[in-house]
Amino acid sequence: MELHDIWFVLIAVLWTGYFFLEGFDFGVGVLTKLLARNRPEKRVLINTIGPVWDGNEVWLLSAGGATFAAFPEWYATLFSGFYLPLLLILVCLIIRGVAFEYRAKRPEENWQRNWEHAIFWCSLIPAFLWGVAFGNIVGGVKIDQDFEYVGSFGDLLNPHALLGGLVTLTLFTFHGAVFTALKTVGEIRERARKLASGVGMVAAALALLFLLWTQAESGNGKSLVALVVAVGAVVAALVANQAGREGWSFALSGLTIVAAVAMLFLSLFPNVMPSSLNADWSLTVTNASSSPYTLKIMTWCAGIATPIVLLYQSWTYWVFRKRIGTQHIAEPAH
Repeated sequence: MELHDIWFVLIAVLWTGYFFLEGFDFGVGVLTKLLARNRPEKRVLINTIGPVWDGNEVWLLSAGGATFAAFPEWYATLFSGFYLPLLLILVCLIIRGVAFEYRAKRPEENWQRNWEHAIFWCSLIPAFLWGVAFGNIVGGVKIDQDFEYVGSFGDLLNPHALLGGLVTLTLFTFHGAVFTALKTVGEIRERARKLASGVGMVAAALALLFLLWTQAESGNGKSLVALVVAVGAVVAALVANQAGREGWSFALSGLTIVAAVAMLFLSLFPNVMPSSLNADWSLTVTNASSSPYTLKIMTWCAGIATPIVLLYQSWTYWVFRKRIGTQHIAEPAH
């Protein structure tokens, strides 16, 4: 296996980790409107991800940086062609981070409510747009012979990509609801389980349709295996949630995301961005990669830094592993 093949796999792992972790993160943000009935319950939801949301976003930075360094042609075409949706995602992530930090800085009702609106919308919009982006990447976009995107913003809003957006939105919301049930106690825990059942069934139906569509257009034997695992995992997650086994349900909903993302990357390889105009104009792991020397240096750096990051983030989740409820919410200090 060549170094550019290895880095394709590593980038796929980084995106998978990001969607697994930020998936429930986005889901909890969406649930601040769908699940919480009052301000203490919204604080409970926000506190479940408070210690970890910023660490989850490190995976996005790593995925973007690795793509830039290992596959500069891919990075250039992706970020120029998808400029508007990616800019909107970036703005949402910035506002969302500020909302988490500033929401409790003042006691006024309007102040806190406005930041809560920001948390909801800036969780929902990226959750949808990431699916749209990857739906386009796998489905193919208008790339010319110079490896430049020549389509319009409207071309990105095709049925396959929009379905992908609905899949990520519902699947992340299901993942977040299961995480909420795992991390809370009392009435909010029971309501999270009930909501997870409903959202999960919608997510399962949409995911099955999207993955079958993707498999029919660009799949292979390996991607078919990942598809079967994804569908089986989401069904098992629903069963575990119904039985009140939140830990198993969360692990299985996470496996659904992992298998679905793996299926997309397996469908892509050896392409990184297929051209819908001419297959010969597609970006591949060969024509889009950096020099072997660059990839070799990156491999050494990643081999040293990655275990440290994994250990630190695992330790963070272990420290903040206990369940919380409204009884654990302190009165405002204002």
